[in-house]
Amino acid sequence: MIYRPIATALLVVTLSLSPVTTNPNASTRSVFGIESASAQGMIDQVDLSSDAYTKSEMTRQDIEAAIAALGDGDVVDLSSKSLNKLDLSGLDLRRTNLRAARLMGSNLKGTNLSGVVLDQVWALKANFEGANLSGSNLFGTQLMGSNLNGANFTNARIAGDLSRTSLINANFEGANLSADETNQSMGLMRGVFMSADLTGASLKNANLSRGMLEFASMRGANLTNAKLNGSELAGVDFTDADVTGADFDRADLNSARMKGMKNIEAAKNLDKAKNLERAFR
Repeated sequence: MIYRPIATALLVVTLSLSPVTTNPNASTRSVFGIESASAQGMIDQVDLSSDAYTKSEMTRQDIEAAIAALGDGDVVDLSSKSLNKLDLSGLDLRRTNLRAARLMGSNLKGTNLSGVVLDQVWALKANFEGANLSGSNLFGTQLMGSNLNGANFTNARIAGDLSRTSLINANFEGANLSADETNQSMGLMRGVFMSADLTGASLKNANLSRGMLEFASMRGANLTNAKLNGSELAGVDFTDADVTGADFDRADLNSARMKGMKNIEAAKNLDKAKNLERAFR
């Protein structure tokens, strides 16, 4: 029998700092004039068919020209811009401000976004394959359904929604995907990877404490010394995953597939995990 835990309320909040078009039929709560929404109803809070999420204010050529004209220490301000469905593949975007930009369906394959602040970006079903996001910041970022295969997230800070993304062979070494305990008034901000494909991904030394990874695939992933304390791992497939030194203290392993885990004897606090008896071992 597969035991399915009661769904945990995810309060991953996105602040609508940009002039987005909200759905008039959706219920929202205003805090100091800023609308907020829980992750489960996030899509319902905006009109994804509006121009803000389907059209672009600029062309690739506009952005290339703006970058080429930069002086020393300057950046191109693309914050809150609609840049949907653009082909930005291969560009060096390290000197851009993309906070709250909309990149729905855009092609950012092979782009260099190292160190870029991508807070509150909307980029559903976008292509970030092979992109360099090392040291980047993704706070309240929405990337559901995107292709992030082979992307480099080393030392990145991620507290956004990457549910149903493809992250095959992505590199999260040293990345912080944990819950942000300092923003409780905003709800629980954390990395959400529900049903994401992390096959072959490296999460060596990554912090996933209290992260949401239910039903993700971690087949063949490297979890060496990863912090999984209190994370939600129900239904996760750990087949061939290396868990040397991985800390499972209070992690929920309900219905997780643990058979075939590598170096399970070297994992930490596995006996302190929740619902271990309900895992497939």
